[in-house]
Amino acid sequence: MKMNKILAGVLLGISLFGCYQSDPPMLNTNTDDFGRVGDSVRFAGRDWKVKIYENQKWGPGPNYFSGNPDDIYLDENGYLHMKIVQRNGEWYSTEIVSDEAMGYGRYTFTVEGDMEDLASNTVLGLFTWDDETFKTDANSEVDVEISRWGNSSDPYVLQFGVQPIFFGQLNEERMERPEYSIGKMNGVTNHTFIWTDSLITWESYVGDTYGQGEILGTWRFDLTNPARVKEEGGNSSDPVIIPAPGDVTNARINLWLHQQPSSAPANGLPQEIIIRDFEYEPFG
Repeated sequence: MKMNKILAGVLLGISLFGCYQSDPPMLNTNTDDFGRVGDSVRFAGRDWKVKIYENQKWGPGPNYFSGNPDDIYLDENGYLHMKIVQRNGEWYSTEIVSDEAMGYGRYTFTVEGDMEDLASNTVLGLFTWDDETFKTDANSEVDVEISRWGNSSDPYVLQFGVQPIFFGQLNEERMERPEYSIGKMNGVTNHTFIWTDSLITWESYVGDTYGQGEILGTWRFDLTNPARVKEEGGNSSDPVIIPAPGDVTNARINLWLHQQPSSAPANGLPQEIIIRDFEYEPFG
């Protein structure tokens, strides 16, 4: 990967990857087998909390996060719709957080949407996170992210990454933006990462089935890479190569605004993506 092709877009967004995510508020536990109930959503056979910050901005971004059932809901096919919308002069992003703790294993996200046509500062995050493991494991974060990071001329949309990516300068060896994904991210795509204690691998494909369809990108990250330190709020993590999961590591999906060039979508329009499915296969 050539640094001069990717640096402008990445540097805009990379420093926000590690911001404090927070757990959502306590939620309605009377979930049905299907659909949205209160501040929970039953999606892909799992319960997820809806992250709600409607009166103060919160990371990533920072953004307001909507709890409105018109902004995050399941349709008749069981697909999850996530939106960025404007209400009363403010823009609201959306995020869900798995109730289930997850760790090493296979994570697969199936996405529907015209990713090439999203506002340039819109970010779709498909990732793991743990608020309790910043010091030892850089928040146990492994990422698939889809964004131009506010740079409308950036041809890259798809990015794979493992934290910590940014510490004073871009740690290029900790991220990949596959060139053969350029211009091919509209429609249905599926994205998988396999996380172990010695190796993380990523694969993305056109279509809704892992390992089938045109390949969009692959990458591997192993213990031969140098350890890096994550910086946040004046604190430093331990040196990390491959982060380990913690006791409360979970899967998260968010659609949010990178606050450059503005706190609104760069094209001034509401944004929407559909998550068709999520699968997690634990290892060990």
